[in-house]
Amino acid sequence: MAYVISDECISCGTCAGECPVEAIFEGANHYEIDADKCLSCGTCASACPTEAIKEG
Repeated sequence: MAYVISDECISCGTCAGECPVEAIFEGANHYEIDADKCLSCGTCASACPTEAIKEG
């Protein structure tokens, strides 16, 4: 199951830099994850300073 980014995201970009498949992009209000590209590896969630990324 792909990960999702909640509204707690502060748009720091840390997660995008950690994603091995470049599935994370800057959305209108915060970063978002392309579920079709996401490998569900959890690297982004581990890197997030606000714990805004969870398994969806």
